[in-house]
Amino acid sequence: MSIPLINSAVSFFLKKRITQIEFFINNPNETQNKVLKNLLKSAKNTIVGKEFDFGSIRTYDNFSKKVPTFTYEEFANKIEMSRKGQNNIFWSSKIKWFAKSSGTTNAKSKYVPVSLESLKHNHYASGKDLLCIYLHNNPSSKLFSGKSLRLGGSKSPYLENGTFYGDLSAILIENMPFWAKYSSTPNNKISLMEDWNYKVEAIIDQSTKKNVTSLAGVPSWMLVLLNRVLEKNNKENILEIWPNLEVYFHGGVSFKPYASQYNNIIKNNGVMYYEIYNASEGFFALQNKNDSKELLLLLNHGIFYEFIPMSTLGTKNEKIIPLSDVEKNINYAILITTNAGLWRYKIGDTVKFTSLKPYKIIISGRTKHHINVFGEEVIIENTDNVINKICKKYNLEIIDYTVAPIFMNKNKKGAHQWFIEFKNLPDKNINLSMLIDQKLRNENSDYDAKRYNNFTLNKPEIIIAKKGVFIKWLEINNKVGGQNKIPRLSNERKFIDSLIELNS
Repeated sequence: MSIPLINSAVSFFLKKRITQIEFFINNPNETQNKVLKNLLKSAKNTIVGKEFDFGSIRTYDNFSKKVPTFTYEEFANKIEMSRKGQNNIFWSSKIKWFAKSSGTTNAKSKYVPVSLESLKHNHYASGKDLLCIYLHNNPSSKLFSGKSLRLGGSKSPYLENGTFYGDLSAILIENMPFWAKYSSTPNNKISLMEDWNYKVEAIIDQSTKKNVTSLAGVPSWMLVLLNRVLEKNNKENILEIWPNLEVYFHGGVSFKPYASQYNNIIKNNGVMYYEIYNASEGFFALQNKNDSKELLLLLNHGIFYEFIPMSTLGTKNEKIIPLSDVEKNINYAILITTNAGLWRYKIGDTVKFTSLKPYKIIISGRTKHHINVFGEEVIIENTDNVINKICKKYNLEIIDYTVAPIFMNKNKKGAHQWFIEFKNLPDKNINLSMLIDQKLRNENSDYDAKRYNNFTLNKPEIIIAKKGVFIKWLEINNKVGGQNKIPRLSNERKFIDSLIELNS
């Protein structure tokens, strides 16, 4: 079959999914109730299902009263039993795969169950919907006339006690459907190489010879790869190498701090950027409009959602609500119940709803990655916006950044300390402390109140990092490549102090 025919056939198949997408958009609560009912039915004879009497649950209210919420630590024993080969603990089908995740700074590994159902009906189904929506929005697309350059995984999953564990991206690559393998580059052998530097060179050697029409991966690591592609080929514009590139599907970290750098190396306003929200626990949302910053929440992909207003999280008045009760512009922590057997699981992410018809969100941060030492309630959304605005105004590019508190000491007031690695150093006349302070005060009224007349907080302290400090930290901690990322915010100083030590 010729390439044009393949492109037309695949496009036709994917566009048929639009009807299913439109149904859950128009019937969100009915869809979510059906998802919950099916999940309970599937797991009613498991150990967890019998423990909480899933068979008797008929309504959401009943579900919320009978089934407690869980953190990873509270569910870890059950997961460990499953990893050792015991079946029917929290999900009815055998769990063969576990996505290993150490979080961002925590050395303790997490093993997130990945069932056959979650692979097929969540991760891959969501990927199909992403392509379907993109093609629907761009009917003249030639996406499938070329290859998707994927960047993920660090090694093949390890076999232990009859089950496998590894990066989610490696698990997805190992189980990838034929159509996805055919349309991807590099091959699986290169994608799963462990040595990051060797892997980058191998990707370049294989993929620069291909007709790459799309990119997929975490923005920070994809940027490293693309800059190396330009350097090796002595070019300044990625389109000189892949002239038919039309879209970059990105997720994992906020794109805002890297936007200007991508614009500098992909010099074409016609190239699209599509954000996705996927994690080891599931594929949750995706951008469904060109040039949008909102993500459509996926409601019929085997995940039932609940939400906790961050103002109540961890308090005696903690409030948990279903999707039907959410409001716009409230910062919520997410609870998920999944077709891999996670029940009312606190994933650790926070979102805000920007639309209720349909349900659309933006990712606002992490429940553990914020700064609230002084009651300022600063979240990643705030700091990313500040960095993005400053970089745009002064034509700056950053490699990475992190922020932590400077604690009060005797009569000395507290402050925030920003540790920033720039690609191009800012002019000495630019007062970064003043700029960051002003823009953060505009972004966050709680921070502004604490900064009023230096009442609680002094102005922020800025440390400009030496080149390569963040990558050096990642190398030391065996976190180079794949889905690893730098924690933006912290309520303590362990991470930033380790960077400052490396920077000395």
